[in-house]
Amino acid sequence: MVRSKWPNCGRRFSGSILCSSRELGIDVHVDSSDFKSSRSKILDPVYTGQTGIRLNVQNGDDQMRRMEETAPKYGSGGLRQELSARNLSRAGGFEHEVTYSRVPSVIYQEKDGTHGNFLDASYRMICAHPEWRRRFEKRYTAGAIARRWERSRGEMECANSSDALLMNIVCYPRMMHRREVCALLGLGVGEIPVFGYRAQIPLKGGRVDRTEIDVLLGNVMVEAKLTETGFQTAPLRLIERYRDLEEVFDIGSLPVRGEKVESYQLIRGVLAAHAQKRTFAVLCDGRRKDMIERWFQVLSAVQIYELRSRLKVLTWQELAKTLPVTVRKFLDEKYGIL
Repeated sequence: MVRSKWPNCGRRFSGSILCSSRELGIDVHVDSSDFKSSRSKILDPVYTGQTGIRLNVQNGDDQMRRMEETAPKYGSGGLRQELSARNLSRAGGFEHEVTYSRVPSVIYQEKDGTHGNFLDASYRMICAHPEWRRRFEKRYTAGAIARRWERSRGEMECANSSDALLMNIVCYPRMMHRREVCALLGLGVGEIPVFGYRAQIPLKGGRVDRTEIDVLLGNVMVEAKLTETGFQTAPLRLIERYRDLEEVFDIGSLPVRGEKVESYQLIRGVLAAHAQKRTFAVLCDGRRKDMIERWFQVLSAVQIYELRSRLKVLTWQELAKTLPVTVRKFLDEKYGIL
């Protein structure tokens, strides 16, 4: 296999300890009561010792300039900072805990049929569909936990969860009957979401890889991303298992560094689209230029032009423009998605 070298995709997010904001002694200073502009407030963490964190949320060009000078611009760390500030600001109205980490994350909890990580209407729909509700079974495993409540915590309850963002939108009542949404995604009206879809990608020797795709909407497989550092890195031997690898890709153009291949999830998604004659779409934040660049790295290596026409990248911001006002307001407040 011909190997090309690419820059490092970034570091993994460090572990965290989950505890309440009161237990941590977090002092959140906010100059304004809302976060309606997606770039009007940037989190500036100031550490006050082992047991206390002060988070100053300031208005002003100097703070934005410091953010823009860090690399990569609005990478996973920068977006985590913004989501941390937004959710710490709104979390007081909901049952929640806060992770003790370099950039604290909010972990919401259900109470009286509502959940701080979800629109009420979306959450009711999720609870009414047992197969959708099963997505909550995946445990939150960021690190050791100082317990505020004796309960299990799911990844879907974390404010940074891309799956929760996806379900807030897709599970909103009659969303899949909204023509603007269906047109943007290339769907027929009224498709029923299948979350955790197992795509069967052919391997050499007649076996298959049952890789999980976030959601199948009609003929469109969707992978959702938000604050993740990338699209996973894997040993070369894993992609060499796939039957159609050399048919689909110009091998020398794939993002390979040493003995590892980057954007492994994207490569698998493209191979799944080829094998099943489906569309593969990535939904990511428009502020994550690094992720969009990685998508186009992989797309440029696809050598079947008909397949290229079934591969797309969309941003949450583009999708937001087609959504109902209630959903748009929620996305703006909680995620800074306009």
